[in-house]
Amino acid sequence: MRIVLDTNVVLSALLWGMPYQLLEAIRQRNDVQVCSSAALAGELAEVLGRPFAIERLALIGRSARAVLADYFDVIDMVEPVEVARVVPRDADDHHVITAEVTAQAHFNVSGDLDLLSMGSGQGVSIVTAAMAVMASGNEG
Repeated sequence: MRIVLDTNVVLSALLWGMPYQLLEAIRQRNDVQVCSSAALAGELAEVLGRPFAIERLALIGRSARAVLADYFDVIDMVEPVEVARVVPRDADDHHVITAEVTAQAHFNVSGDLDLLSMGSGQGVSIVTAAMAVMASGNEG
């Protein structure tokens, strides 16, 4: 199973709550591949450099550089192809759709209401982290 994690899910997984359970479920399986793109990775790096993230990372004894290195070790980078714009409200979310299409992902895991309200993008199911945890438990 191939999945794309939106930046908000990765950030939450690394720093807080429910998406962390998804990462733990993924780590326990060898049939799940997390895919990302340069745009998503760059967005994550930028957000991890913001004051709130730096403060949270300090509380858990990690640096943005170390967290990014760990994340890059487990993702499969894809070079997105251009696809039709399908995100109706936030054009900035288009890079998530291009990554999922290029990765031939089964799921796009997001906390972004603009993406979640679509239900799917270019045929890829857009789900919350909780839904993905349940799906990963039901597959394999």
